[in-house]
Amino acid sequence: MKLLNNLTVRVLIAITLGILTGYFFPDTATKLKPLGDLFINLIKMVIAPIIFLTIVLGISNMGDLKKVGRVGGKALLYFEIVTTGALAIGLVLANLIRPGDGIQTTAVKGGDISKYAEQGAEMDWTEFFLHIVPSNAVKAFADGEILQVLVFSALFGIGLTRMGDLGKPLIQTFERLSKVFFNILSVVMVLAPLGAFGGMAFTIGKFGLGTLLPLAKLMGTVYATMFLFVFVVLNLILRYYKISLWAVLKFIKEELLIVLGTSSSESALPQIMDKLEAMGCSRSVVGLVIPAGYSFNLDGTTIYLVMAMIFLAQVFGVDLSFGQQLTIIGILMVTSKGAAGVTGSGFIVLASTLTAIKVIPVEGLALLLGVDRFMSEARSITNIIGNTVATIFIANNENEFDRSKYEQVLQKQDKNELADYKY
Repeated sequence: MKLLNNLTVRVLIAITLGILTGYFFPDTATKLKPLGDLFINLIKMVIAPIIFLTIVLGISNMGDLKKVGRVGGKALLYFEIVTTGALAIGLVLANLIRPGDGIQTTAVKGGDISKYAEQGAEMDWTEFFLHIVPSNAVKAFADGEILQVLVFSALFGIGLTRMGDLGKPLIQTFERLSKVFFNILSVVMVLAPLGAFGGMAFTIGKFGLGTLLPLAKLMGTVYATMFLFVFVVLNLILRYYKISLWAVLKFIKEELLIVLGTSSSESALPQIMDKLEAMGCSRSVVGLVIPAGYSFNLDGTTIYLVMAMIFLAQVFGVDLSFGQQLTIIGILMVTSKGAAGVTGSGFIVLASTLTAIKVIPVEGLALLLGVDRFMSEARSITNIIGNTVATIFIANNENEFDRSKYEQVLQKQDKNELADYKY
């Protein structure tokens, strides 16, 4: 069937089958986790090389190192303003809706949070910032340390740019290598439905839909807040440059579905970079903003973190003062920036913040273990949309956005010619 040639349709079918398998055959479904992990590993295999090549080519194509610094500075300023806004929105809505009221701690199945509590209490932020610069560039690539790869790639790009004409042969080689890795990506994407099926089946099979019931109000509040953030805040940001959020979401719908199935925004990182170029953003802006955004612009994660903090305070009857809530925002503005590169990052950041303010029992994290996986989809999708919007905004601000390419995307959408974008 022609319909099954569409990646969106195949991933949707896979997600549906994953939910059904997890619900009706939970024991079998929990054994399907390797399918999701396999697909994510295949994507991670090409992430570091693609980030390296995109950043290096982006900087070398800019030519002007002052422009590189200006674009990077604008991106970091944008990230800080928008993520702080996300924290404030999450704080306000958590106080208005109060999802933690009436929750009995004994009614919710908890879990072992000792490892997260220990790591959170021991987090050394001096060590974290030192960790940003790799002591071994090869190890950074081998371990998939995105932030370290970003730093090394930026320095490599600057060094290559300073070579002038002498560096052009190497730039041409990198252009060819970039095409090779995107061809590898197109092959890997064939397995996207399999990864989405395995990831969704495991989630439903292991945690069960029944886990959601006691904490349904929290989940509903988090999802509603992220929905409002995307369709109000991010929509207004794009409308400033007369870009349609809906058109952007339609163009990246395959990536959003893959993120939904795998609960990992990394699973769509290379594809998003490719699509943003196709939509009209210059390679130089895409190469700088997207990799940096995966560490510094985690809108969905910041919303979840602040709402989880307020939720736990309400569950344990802790009446946080306005000053304490501002302190939470201040701490999360720092701790959330480290959430991308740490295993179990959400819980570690929450544990470190709870340890810092010393008024909410850190043991309360056990309440969130069962539903965290279900909320990770919302976090990941919001993160990837936030970084997409950030890139389009910075590209427009720098006059590095090709409006004709964007118009072509709109025309093809009107004619339903974007059924299956080829990477």
